[in-house]
Amino acid sequence: MAEKVVITGIGIISALGTGYQAQVAALRTGRSGVKAVSILRSVHAPEFVLGEIRMTNDELSEFIGLPVGDNGYTRTALLSLAAMKDLLNTVDINLLRNEPFAFINANTVGGMSKMEDIYPDVLAPDTQEKNIKYIDTLDCAESTERVANFYGLKPFMATISTACSSSSNSLLLGARMIKQGVVKRAVCGGGDALSRFTLNGFNSLKNVDKHICKPFDKNRLGLNLGEAAGFCLLESESAARARGATIIAAFSGYANTNDAYHSTAPSPDGSGAYNTMKLALKMASLETKDISYINAHGTATQNNDQAEGLALQRLFGASSPPFSSTKPFTGHTLAAAGIVEAIFSIVALEQQIIIPNLNFETRMEELEIAPATKLIENAGLQHVLSNSFGFGGSNVSLVFSRS
Repeated sequence: MAEKVVITGIGIISALGTGYQAQVAALRTGRSGVKAVSILRSVHAPEFVLGEIRMTNDELSEFIGLPVGDNGYTRTALLSLAAMKDLLNTVDINLLRNEPFAFINANTVGGMSKMEDIYPDVLAPDTQEKNIKYIDTLDCAESTERVANFYGLKPFMATISTACSSSSNSLLLGARMIKQGVVKRAVCGGGDALSRFTLNGFNSLKNVDKHICKPFDKNRLGLNLGEAAGFCLLESESAARARGATIIAAFSGYANTNDAYHSTAPSPDGSGAYNTMKLALKMASLETKDISYINAHGTATQNNDQAEGLALQRLFGASSPPFSSTKPFTGHTLAAAGIVEAIFSIVALEQQIIIPNLNFETRMEELEIAPATKLIENAGLQHVLSNSFGFGGSNVSLVFSRS
């Protein structure tokens, strides 16, 4: 029988702050990290609100212990290093050095935030030599190698880039490696930094709200972008118990599918999301009645919320368990969205709360169901479902359970 996979460590940095407790405090008080732009340089920046991490690259470098200034690290790498540092505050690094483990990272835009700043200097002969070192940072795997090298780790490494489901797929792959006996432990997650490329790109699709987004609302206008990085330490249950680790949650089920419908839109009837959730529940040996809370993908875009809402309604019926999107707290963090929302699902389990869907006012006409709008305490949660649906029809659903 395949090993049960459990989560024994968490590291995170988001617009809500650094560390697990910062996330808990914000989620419990309904404090959004989506605010006016202060760091990203763009002619469009004053028009939008973003889930920015309120630390400059120099401040992130200082936090990590790197020289400030032109140190060769992009913001993407710095965020990933900061999240790993947070994880290692609760996990002895020697645990990852004494035997093989897997490091599965996720990313979508690499070091774009740096390259778009210095692009003219890379082309100019007199500044080319100084800046040529950043060319390789456009590779999504660059931040993966940076983290491993900085902390002196030699893991099985992989980098996943499946758009907004990237870090959910990293958790899925790490769990599979543990279940197959390849490793006993895996550090899984991902990170993305804000860039003009992403802001301008999503704006060109006309699906970015200039105010804090309203997922699953009839009058939703689009998403807010954000940045974040996070990692979870996954272990086989036997390995975790053998070392006396505190088990935070069980990773009891997962599934990924592909809509094969459209490059940037989900199947309108939500069939992809429906199939993914159904398969994840089947793997976890659970029925729909066993799910106590759903952390929806909920981007506040027209297409996603209709498709996901219809899928939820089809699978769970009109008496769906409480669900909400947490993106009004952090913005849509792209490759980091899956790990951030997995951690928020674990917060819900550990704190026994239903996290509210901020800014919701009017139920969608296409749906009979509506998200939870108030924090619910003592919620009696046993199993939580977390969804991540990305461009290219890449769908992932994860199930977390009380240990």
